[in-house]
Amino acid sequence: MHSPDDRYDVVVVGVGGMGSATTAHLAERGLDVLGLERYDIPHTMGSSHGITRIIRRAYYEHPSYIPLIERAYDLWDELAAETDREIIRRTGSIDAGPEDTVVFEGSLRSCEQHDIPHEVLTSEEVSERFPGYRLPEGYKALYQPDGGFVVPEQSIIGHVETAQAAGADVRARERVHDWEPTPAGGVRVETDRGTYDASALVLAAGAWNYKFADELDGLAVPERQVLGWFQPERPSTFEPDNFPVWNLQVPEGRFYGLPIYDVPGLKIGKYHHRDERVDPDSYETDPDRDDERLLREVVANYFPEADGPTMRLATCLFTNSPDEHFILDTLPDHPQVAVGAGFSGHGFKFASVIGEILADLAVDGETDQPIDMFRLDRFDDGTG
Repeated sequence: MHSPDDRYDVVVVGVGGMGSATTAHLAERGLDVLGLERYDIPHTMGSSHGITRIIRRAYYEHPSYIPLIERAYDLWDELAAETDREIIRRTGSIDAGPEDTVVFEGSLRSCEQHDIPHEVLTSEEVSERFPGYRLPEGYKALYQPDGGFVVPEQSIIGHVETAQAAGADVRARERVHDWEPTPAGGVRVETDRGTYDASALVLAAGAWNYKFADELDGLAVPERQVLGWFQPERPSTFEPDNFPVWNLQVPEGRFYGLPIYDVPGLKIGKYHHRDERVDPDSYETDPDRDDERLLREVVANYFPEADGPTMRLATCLFTNSPDEHFILDTLPDHPQVAVGAGFSGHGFKFASVIGEILADLAVDGETDQPIDMFRLDRFDDGTG
């Protein structure tokens, strides 16, 4: 094992969802890589936790994500097979709302453009097939059978174990203070335990990324998010085999949820929960009654059989870009520094392929994956 003040090919800052995958991809290419995590591996302080995280092939956010999600599925399946861990679970997915809303219409468009198998269901047909749902009359739902969830903690552990088996040096409880370019074109990284030189750096620090790159200030903005789990009357109705993951656009906002898994309750969250921009080092991490009421109202209205006692509440962090699309690039003045940021609450499902992309950028400065819409220069005119 290396000691502080050693030299590496690549240093990765942050070993959560994106950083653990990046570290694994780099190590499997035979590179000497150091992964640095200020908290535990895994931990609950950032954006890479929550028991289950949605994955779906139908992608209303933009059809350009489809090639990346296809690659992500392949890599998640490979990781599950290699580590013998339950990394991904297919439940089917529902994207629902009034027919002219982005959640339904965008999901349908992405499936049609990319020939993804799907069905269009009425609200009545959804309830007949999946009794846990009670969508309003006139709503439309797109059902896609390959949707499901990734288990974030297991995926991080799997990627870290893969990285370690390939020779990576991964260190938890080591906080990065700063980095600087070196005259030779590399980087020097200073932590609370030592100083490390490397040829390249990957910033995968989630909500903390903007503190390491001025270019991300105002473009990767942390936001407080709260999740809730509520106990159903009949738990079997909301188990993975009977209850697809879902996105729902309703008058109360845009919500998402998942079946029972490891916590005895339906999981629900609202995108941009209370629109609270925060400093990740100083914000209210304890959910309150207002957080709970916001989520319970939607459970009562659209999943009434799950409107039982609260089982769990948890906070996490979104990091939003101005257009809510990812930021994947090298820094303009420091091409030896790759950044993955601004995943805007919908990025974790892509972590397996994001790791591959960030490894490409760190080593080659480019990638074969289609990331043109995620480049930093799209913000040069201030519009995003």
